[in-house]
Amino acid sequence: MKNLLFTLLGIIFLSACASKSAEPVAVGEQNESYFGEKITMEGAISLKDLISKVNDTGTYEGKVEGEITGTCAKKGCWMTLRNEAGDDIRVKFKDYGFFVPTEGQEGRMAIMQGIAWQDTVSVEMARHYAEDGGATPEEIAKITEPEYNVGFLADGVIIKQ
Repeated sequence: MKNLLFTLLGIIFLSACASKSAEPVAVGEQNESYFGEKITMEGAISLKDLISKVNDTGTYEGKVEGEITGTCAKKGCWMTLRNEAGDDIRVKFKDYGFFVPTEGQEGRMAIMQGIAWQDTVSVEMARHYAEDGGATPEEIAKITEPEYNVGFLADGVIIKQ
């Protein structure tokens, strides 16, 4: 009986893990990939405007467009974007409910819908992100101060091919 219980729990765990993948929920006519909630491209502001709005008001809710500079190499559970001024934001995904591809996204444009805020990233978490992003031990050791930046929690993402 105990073995049956453990077998059932194992099956449930594996099926739960398998449901969260980096496979797009759809591929559009323009060959864009959708992850999470299916959103539209209309109404997206630039990453520069997003950062300005968050710096002025503390938060922003809506859509933003920016160039992908990196994704989590382990699971695709976050991505980073950069604007022309060199400002970066880290995007995480609502309820850890979807992932993006772990490689090959750099230089592509993404449109995301969600919430942005002023974020403080602890040294421990910044090191974790650096490790997930493929940084060397030497690069990770150089992280000694918290990071202050704009965070974004997306409920839907479009990646343009």
